[in-house]
Amino acid sequence: MKTEPIHRTGMWKFKLSAATMTLIPAAVGINYVAKALAEGLKLPVWLGSLGTFLASMLAGPVAGAISGFINNVIYGLTLSPISTVYAITSIGIGIAVGVLHANGWFSSARRVFVSAIIIAIVSAVISTPLNVIFWGGQTGIAWGDSLFAVMVANHAPVWLASFTDEFVLDILDKVCVAYLAFFIYRQLPQRMVHFFRNDN
Repeated sequence: MKTEPIHRTGMWKFKLSAATMTLIPAAVGINYVAKALAEGLKLPVWLGSLGTFLASMLAGPVAGAISGFINNVIYGLTLSPISTVYAITSIGIGIAVGVLHANGWFSSARRVFVSAIIIAIVSAVISTPLNVIFWGGQTGIAWGDSLFAVMVANHAPVWLASFTDEFVLDILDKVCVAYLAFFIYRQLPQRMVHFFRNDN
């Protein structure tokens, strides 16, 4: 079974309608709960972009970017100040998911894997400078930071070690989130999918 992408010409259309005003808070809530759960269980992934993925797939990259940005700000103000720093990363993720979905890269399970890798690269490229500036290059996830420590101990440049640390975590996280979003999207009523598509 395949997902049906948004038409490319409508990808960047966005209006603050009743539909998007409902979708964005829902996506923020999904992000918030998923990230809090992952942190509470000390999982090796963040899961905090699940709502962003779904918003981008339903209503396009702008809706996804807004959802991700708002979630990072709210999460940073309530549970983890660190999260606010990565609001720009969430914008990049929302845009990447929306563009890939509109071009058919969430149309099959095989393509979802490729999409997840691309999104992981986007996330890592944006997050690495933030990691270096604010946290000395680390991510705060123990096993990723262990890899960072090993690379630095072996005289690898901090930027390379930081990117590697971030990327290996992003690969696992984005593959998990991409497939979760893919399977959830496939279960949504087609009437709902067409409603958001026509609305945008």
